[in-house]
Amino acid sequence: HASTEDKHRYTVRDELAEEGEEVFRNLTEVKKSQIVMPCHANHRQELSVGQLLKWMDSTACLSAERHAGCPCVTASVDDIHFEHTIGVGQVVNIKAKVNRAFNTSMEVGIVVNCEDLFSDSHWRVCQAFATFVTQRTTGGKVQLRPLVPCTQAEQVEHSLAAERRRMRLVHADIMKDLLTNRAEKAVPAERTQVESVELVLPPHANHQVNTFGGQIMAWMENVATIAASRLCNAHPTLRSIDMFHFRGPSQVGDRLVLKAIVNNAFKNSMEVGVCAEAYQGEEPLRHINSAFMIFEVCDRDGKPCTLPKIQPEPLEGRRRYQEAIARKKIRLDRKYIISCKQTEVPLSVPWDLSNQVYLSYNNVSALKMLATRNNWVLNSEKNKVSLYTLEQKQVLSFKIEFEADVPAERAFMVLSDLGKRVEWDPNYERCELIRKVDDDDFLYRVVTPSISNQGGMVQDFILLASRRPPCDSGDPYVIALRSVTLPTHPPTEGYNRGEVLCAGFSIMEVSNTVSKISYFNQASPEVLPYISTDIAGLSSSFYSTFCTCSTFLQDNRDNPNPKDQPPSSTLNSTLL
Repeated sequence: HASTEDKHRYTVRDELAEEGEEVFRNLTEVKKSQIVMPCHANHRQELSVGQLLKWMDSTACLSAERHAGCPCVTASVDDIHFEHTIGVGQVVNIKAKVNRAFNTSMEVGIVVNCEDLFSDSHWRVCQAFATFVTQRTTGGKVQLRPLVPCTQAEQVEHSLAAERRRMRLVHADIMKDLLTNRAEKAVPAERTQVESVELVLPPHANHQVNTFGGQIMAWMENVATIAASRLCNAHPTLRSIDMFHFRGPSQVGDRLVLKAIVNNAFKNSMEVGVCAEAYQGEEPLRHINSAFMIFEVCDRDGKPCTLPKIQPEPLEGRRRYQEAIARKKIRLDRKYIISCKQTEVPLSVPWDLSNQVYLSYNNVSALKMLATRNNWVLNSEKNKVSLYTLEQKQVLSFKIEFEADVPAERAFMVLSDLGKRVEWDPNYERCELIRKVDDDDFLYRVVTPSISNQGGMVQDFILLASRRPPCDSGDPYVIALRSVTLPTHPPTEGYNRGEVLCAGFSIMEVSNTVSKISYFNQASPEVLPYISTDIAGLSSSFYSTFCTCSTFLQDNRDNPNPKDQPPSSTLNSTLL
């Protein structure tokens, strides 16, 4: 059976008779459908979020175990935003599949949809990403085999999983940067405190006698709801959940101590902190899980009510109060920059250190998604330098592709230094480094020549450049560019401030000495005039520009510090 899976690279083929074409189904995909019964519902006759979390966790765990071939446990669950509620009598459809396997952990994507059997309507409820780790009965972790994506959608999620993992690892550092020292007097937080004990019985555990992660999350949701109710004296509605982090396992026979308290109350929402600790007999408490849940209270018209403010307890309560403010800022950044569709993200999002990791994620993920599109059309080709175009939803993108006799890693290092681009791109008149954010992210101001539709004004761009080496073999090197806004660099007189939606390089290793370089640009109105003559077939300036780029790479393939050369003044094509 294992050899068959390897042969088919984790996919099977199904024939669609009505469409007459092949589709692929990921063998790690697990589906669950469940009619919501009254026993699953809360006081509003809507599916309890705790029950939904149990179903999501068990479905995702089965998907993870299909890939690992051994028992798995939940390590963490990313933020969950509940877009809609589910009523009694409606059907919950849950689909989970492994997006990417790392060394000993894997990311499982979970999508929840609702179905109304009477109206035959369907709608999205939420999407989540859970991290699972393997667990042997003898102890230790299992080295996971890589997952090979086969469809365009799988390739996108496989690539973005590495970026999401990067965000999880830096989450704690962002919290430290956002903490403040302010608090306001209001309702004492201790009035909202809840503590409850649950005995873990066999029905609460899996076949390895470990407590289901979904069961723990359901118990946590229960005490969090009680805490929220004590502040507002009403029935609250759970709107979103910050990341669940499982610190250790729980087993049959454990007593789980669940504690919840309102950390902070904002105008229309409150954050409830909840933790789960376990013990057996006289042993000390073991920290199992922590989470932060966001509740609202709605009036009869469904509009959020204004909530009383909270007075934090001394010491630890004040810390939780301050951290809740920071988490609210993080949630807004994530929802604004990451969760919305790419076309809904406005240009030039203001940059600061608190949202840097999410802007960087958006920057890299947008380029990776553009690169995986499979409907590029060859527009022109000259001496193995190819120009492709892609039209989608009234947005024109272009791709320029060529091979260079330079190792991929070296090409990555040379091209990621935008300050050197003036030496091969005639439309980079000046490029100044504004700030080195970290080893992989940089802020630049780029000046380009004037164009006719801007009244002859010189253009400038404020760009966030994010570079990423491959996570696994077969992954490309990525250099992503997008516009941001900096208060220190407002638009200045004499310059037309341009915008870059999505641009950058994807560099694949062909051999130890050859790399395939692809340049992408989702053309904005400020960029399109520079490339329009090439797309229309009236010129081939892209060819001369990338021939110069190839020559520049070859000249610097062995030189770690290429000499500075004066920028060219010849106008060919802009490649922002």
